[in-house]
Amino acid sequence: MALIVFFLALIVLTKGAGSGFAAWAATVGVAITAALWRGRRRAWRERLVPLVPVAIAAALTASVCIPTVPTARRYPPALPFVATQYWSLATGSRVAVYHYPPASGSTPHPVPLVYLNGGPVRGISLLDHQFLQLLARQGYDVYAYEQAGGGRSDLLPMDQYTISREVRDLGAFIDRLGKGSVDVLGFSSGAVVLTRALADPDTAAHLHRAVIAEPGPMDGPTSRLTGNEGRPSARDIAPAMTGPRSTHVPRYAVAFGLMRLGLLDPDSGLVGQAEGDNAFTAADLGSDTASGYCAKDAHRIPVEDTTQNFSFSAAASLRVQQTIKESPSIAPQLRLSRTPAMLMIAECSSQVRTWETTILADDPAIQRTQYMPAVGHHMWNGLDDNDQRAVAAITAFLQDEPAPLPNYPTRSDIAAFLRDHR
Repeated sequence: MALIVFFLALIVLTKGAGSGFAAWAATVGVAITAALWRGRRRAWRERLVPLVPVAIAAALTASVCIPTVPTARRYPPALPFVATQYWSLATGSRVAVYHYPPASGSTPHPVPLVYLNGGPVRGISLLDHQFLQLLARQGYDVYAYEQAGGGRSDLLPMDQYTISREVRDLGAFIDRLGKGSVDVLGFSSGAVVLTRALADPDTAAHLHRAVIAEPGPMDGPTSRLTGNEGRPSARDIAPAMTGPRSTHVPRYAVAFGLMRLGLLDPDSGLVGQAEGDNAFTAADLGSDTASGYCAKDAHRIPVEDTTQNFSFSAAASLRVQQTIKESPSIAPQLRLSRTPAMLMIAECSSQVRTWETTILADDPAIQRTQYMPAVGHHMWNGLDDNDQRAVAAITAFLQDEPAPLPNYPTRSDIAAFLRDHR
């Protein structure tokens, strides 16, 4: 055990150099030297006894250094129901793009709708693709792209994964689309990208209307806010997700664990970005998936994605989140926003409420808030009529029609909303 702890400490100190073999070689060398020193005055057979735990520790720690998945990026296969286009953006990102044109027989809307999925740096799930098709059936010309490094989009160097890059990619995508101003629906971390885009005059100039759905923290000061979440979610009460887990493999359990603890940088030499993406599975998300649903839905959480389509870059995601935590306040810029916006908040949200209400307080152009009852963080999920209710709220705002739900909470309601643990 002492040797294993020593090895893990060396992994941190060497930043996983050489896929961990630098730490492994040093650990084994020190262990053998110590074992031989301990047995120097014993008979030759007895000198071998201290080497037994060294051999065991060497075998266990070696498993952390040996990849069990391809080290070159293995992208998800093409989807059977929508073509994957690849667009090279002016920022240098090459992203996978999906287009759902207005369904035949529907009344087309003149302004394209761009969807920013959550993650960050995650592929668009099949559940989200189904929701985008539902919007297209309402007459919307829907475009979605997987942010750089996510899904079928090309990887970036690790130091280029920043929240600012994601905002610039959004602006470059709209320019590449070439259809003038667009409506944007941003969900979860995609809502953070959208919020920061509203605070960036160059990008905001191309936004017609914005739907901010279940946002995370928008900047460093907001990320440090604490407080209550929404009504109870299914976290810790839903059945455990089934399927293979990379965290059951020593190499990836150590790599992802140390990164999650902040002891290992996302761009360390232990596990390369492509290998980490190939290894990470939906089951590795554990209770994070369950936290997107209400407690009442704990035993009927839908399968959000297939093994073949699922893609999540844990390292790049942590890197983006870190740049948000380190960023200064965007409140002064957001207060100048003039883009009409709507905020969507889920009743059973797993997001900290003050992350959401801070955006409401700081963005004067938010015209309405829709507090969505009986749904969790993943508001459109195929259960009951949740998708239809989400579509109704979104389309009513985009078409500047009366909202299906009360405008709640308003800015004047924030204090009571937080106090009542809504």
